[in-house]
Amino acid sequence: MSTVSSSTASTIASSVAATTAASNAALQQAAQSIVSGSTGNSSMDVNSLVTALVNAKTAGTAATISAEQTQDNTEISAYGALSAALSALQASLSPLSDGTTLNAFSTTVSGTGITATAGSGAAAGSYSLDLKQVAQAQVLTSTGYGATTALASGSSTMTLTVNGASTTISLDSTNSTVAGIASAINSATNNPGVTATVVNGADGAHLVLHSTSTGASNGISIAISDSNSSDALNNLAVTTTAGTAITSASATSANLTANQSTISNTTNWTQSTAAQDAYFTIDGTGATSTTNTVTSALSGVTLNLTAAAVDTSSTGSGAQTITVAQNTSAESSAINNFVTLYNTLVTTMATLTSFSSTSTSQGVLLGDSTLNMIQNQLATIVATGVKSGSTTTSLASIGVTLNSDGSLSVDNDTLNTALQNNQSTVAALFNSTNGVAAQLNNNITSYSSSTGVITTRTNSIQTDLTNLTTQQSNLAEYQSQLTSMYTAQFTALNTLMATMNSNQQYLTQLFGGTNSAGALATNKS
Repeated sequence: MSTVSSSTASTIASSVAATTAASNAALQQAAQSIVSGSTGNSSMDVNSLVTALVNAKTAGTAATISAEQTQDNTEISAYGALSAALSALQASLSPLSDGTTLNAFSTTVSGTGITATAGSGAAAGSYSLDLKQVAQAQVLTSTGYGATTALASGSSTMTLTVNGASTTISLDSTNSTVAGIASAINSATNNPGVTATVVNGADGAHLVLHSTSTGASNGISIAISDSNSSDALNNLAVTTTAGTAITSASATSANLTANQSTISNTTNWTQSTAAQDAYFTIDGTGATSTTNTVTSALSGVTLNLTAAAVDTSSTGSGAQTITVAQNTSAESSAINNFVTLYNTLVTTMATLTSFSSTSTSQGVLLGDSTLNMIQNQLATIVATGVKSGSTTTSLASIGVTLNSDGSLSVDNDTLNTALQNNQSTVAALFNSTNGVAAQLNNNITSYSSSTGVITTRTNSIQTDLTNLTTQQSNLAEYQSQLTSMYTAQFTALNTLMATMNSNQQYLTQLFGGTNSAGALATNKS
């Protein structure tokens, strides 16, 4: 049986007493049928009598079991509400305990065509970015061929290579139309990064190849193996040569152009778009990237470059300013969200442990040792703050104060001042090792784990419910046995009393009775 508080025990006792009193009253009423049966006024009401007797004998036990089941289910629901409030609070702690929010930065860009996102490792400041060219993926377009013309007359192969990776496709007269070649490329195993399409122009069907990766080194080369040298397929052989790498010292217009890829077969292929790297300067320092998503040039900042931001001037007049600043708005929002959900937990616990001197209805977990322990431990963490050597940093130092009812209040002016001017204090208070959020997170995890106090307590109540169900089944079986026994006994008694009443009436008819003369008395003379 689970442990219950004195108020719970009182409630159960009252329920049992009321049920027992009701069953005794029913028994007294049913017992009148014995008197009626014995006087001959009527037969006994066997069913009512048996039901009343069985209830009188088992009602107290049944009421106790039912009351305890109700209490157990109520406690399980209460622990569910507590767990939900703890989980909601824990969710709000993650961005504070892992440092992601308190190390958050916002970014602004002065022009268009560039977006910047700051993350871990970023540093507040302003940076001048001058974009000279964006990274491009190569596009090759073949000359036109008849849409139904097979470019290979027999067994042939086409090997496509991109930046050292290659795949070989097999072609013959059945699948070497321009559309057939495009389909074979797109479905090739270990495709090195080439997509093929067909453009039907006035001069025929053109095979168009796109490299799926940007950068000067990701040009497409094609090798053909065809035993029939007259096959048109041989015309598709092409070699792409990567352009010259860009250095900050050679970033002239001519050398930017030299960074573009070139092809060997300009008779049968047109390089619609050359493969090239992105080139830009940050505060005068040149940098290149094979993609337009740049993560390594500016520490902690991801840059997304587009052609709209390219500076075509020779003076750098098209440079844009990227400003990285502490994201105090996100930090304030995270701390306020933590306070709100902590207060929700405090309210939930207060409701579950409420006490009223004028009412018999008390909080479900009033006096519960598990909830009291959780409440005290969390309150201690919030009240104590973070110690580092002989120094203690409290929530009050950033405008979060503890109220007399255990809830928290936020002075947003003080908080915003701390976020803007005293980041070291905020960082110390919410450090990922022993910061307030980290401590709360660790405690909540321990409460909710498979071996935690909430799980242990809930499992104990579930065990008690199982035992009560077994007791209920045993009681039902006992009630059935009593019903059968009493029914047999009182049915026999009813029959006996009916026979006695019948005999009494017969004797009265013969010998007479009070205020009557029997048949034998009349015939006496």
